[in-house]
Amino acid sequence: MNVLPVLDLLDGVVVRGIAGRRSEYRPLQSKLTLSVGPLEVARAIRATYGFQRFYLADLDAILHRRPNWDAYRRLIADGFRLLVDAGVGDVQLALSISQLGAEPIVGLESCANPQALLDIARQCDGTFSLDLHHGRPLLAEGADGWSIEPQGIARQVVEAGISRLIVLDLADVGTSSGGQTDTLCRALLDEFPTLELTCGGGVRGIDDLQRLKSLGVTNVLVASALHDGRLSVSNCRACAE
Repeated sequence: MNVLPVLDLLDGVVVRGIAGRRSEYRPLQSKLTLSVGPLEVARAIRATYGFQRFYLADLDAILHRRPNWDAYRRLIADGFRLLVDAGVGDVQLALSISQLGAEPIVGLESCANPQALLDIARQCDGTFSLDLHHGRPLLAEGADGWSIEPQGIARQVVEAGISRLIVLDLADVGTSSGGQTDTLCRALLDEFPTLELTCGGGVRGIDDLQRLKSLGVTNVLVASALHDGRLSVSNCRACAE
C-alpha cells in the first residue's frame, strides 16, 4: 500500500483542508517548509519522505474553473507524477490534463451524469473520485442519472470501464478522525476485487495506515499527518512493504 501525499491548492497556494469547509481553508503551516508554493511544498515532502507521486486537488478549478496550469507544468517538469482533480466534467478538460502528462481525476461533485463519465473514459485514461460528505454522495449541480447510494455509483463507474477509484469523504479531511469509509471500502473490494482503490481523509498515523492496508486499499491520501510529523519515513516505508 502506498501513501499518496495531497496538495490542496486555493488562490494558487497550498492550503490545509478542514472537513470540506472550503471557506475556512487557510495557507498551509508545515514542519517541513515555510513556503506555501506548490512546487516548494512538494519538494519539501519529497526531500523528507521520497515521494514523487502526488494527488493535487485544485480548488481554484473545482470552484471557479480556473485551473492552475502553470503549477501543474512546474511540478511535472520537476519530476513529479500527478493525479489532478481540477473539476473535470467533460472530455476536453480531461484530455488537456492528460496531454500535460498528468492523470485526470473525474470527481463525482464535478461530473453531471454517468454518460459524461463514459464519454471521458472512452477517450482518456483516468481515475474517478467518489466524493462524499458524511457518507452521502456529493453531486454536481443539476446532476442526473447517478445512483443514490455510494456503492451503486461505484457500480456505474466500473461499468463505464474505470478501474481506479478514490473514496473520499470530505467531512474527514484534516480532522484527524481516522476516517469513516472503511465499511464502504471493504464492500467495494469484496464486490470488485481487482479495483485499484484509494481512500483517505483524517489519517492520524501508522495505526490508521495499517488498518487501511488490512482492508486491501492500494493508496492512502495523506496531508496533515505528513506536515505535522505524525507519520515518519519508516512508517510510510513499512506500509509500502
